[in-house]
This record gives sequence, C-alpha cells and structure tokens, in this order.
Amino acid sequence: MEFGDLAKLAAHFAMLEVAEIKSLEHGLKVCAERIEQTAKEEIGHYQNAVGPYPAWSPLAESTEEQKAKKGYPANAPLLASGEMQKSIKHEVSALTAIVGSTDKKMVYHEFGTVRIPPRPVMGPAAYRNKEFILKTIGEAAMSGIVGGSLSGRVLRG
Repeated sequence: MEFGDLAKLAAHFAMLEVAEIKSLEHGLKVCAERIEQTAKEEIGHYQNAVGPYPAWSPLAESTEEQKAKKGYPANAPLLASGEMQKSIKHEVSALTAIVGSTDKKMVYHEFGTVRIPPRPVMGPAAYRNKEFILKTIGEAAMSGIVGGSLSGRVLRG
C-alpha cells in the first residue's frame, strides 16, 4: 500500500481507528447478547456453583406454597410470573456493554439478604461465558486491525 502524501497516510490511520472501534463495539454487542441469553436461561432452574458464585439454595417450603397459590410454576426458582426474566436487557455504547435487570428484586437475589440466600444470575452468566467473551473480543480486535472478518465464526450475530 502506497500513500502519495502524509495527508493520505493520516486519513488511512483515521479509517483504521474507526474500523477498530466498530469491530470492538460489534464484539461487545455479541458478548452482551450472549450474557443476556444465558442469564435468562438460568432463571427457573437451580444453578450449581460456578467460579466465585455459590450454588442456589432450594426454595423454602413456604415460598413454594405461596407460588402454588398464585399459580406460578413449582420448583422454578426466581421464575414466578416471568417478569424478572423478561427485565434482563443489554445495551452497548462507546465501547461499553451493560447487561442487567430493571427489576429491583434482582439485586436481592443476586447478593442475598438477611432472609434470602444469594441466587446470583448476572455474575454467573458472565462467568459461564468467559471463554466466549475472550475469544470474541480478541477476534473483534484483530478483525478491526486487519480491516475485516478473520473467520467470521464468532462475530456473526
């Protein structure tokens, strides 16, 4: 590749920076979507310990009885009406990805309270996807540097 003058070289480098940022933002979007999906899938199923996150404790009998009276599914922790599950969303902006819930009760479940044992969802969802995230962001970075998709396996989405 030849450049006739410094202005053309500078323009080329500016385009590379834009391509790198676009590629990284796409990689973050793919990762955020994956974490969101994993978090939604965890709700309603007892989770084993993963990384620094504890296994979910069984629901108390009284909780199961209350759920049954309201017509909620039995033996499906955190599911109840499904509203908390639906509240999990993601957004990506300026090389930042946020995955979380707008349901205020999610915080109580994630970290526990004096009366409720922790049943973390968001942390384990990210942890379970650690290898995928590393691979995806790595591929996004390289794709942005070379100016196109390397394999297209991970970044399609």
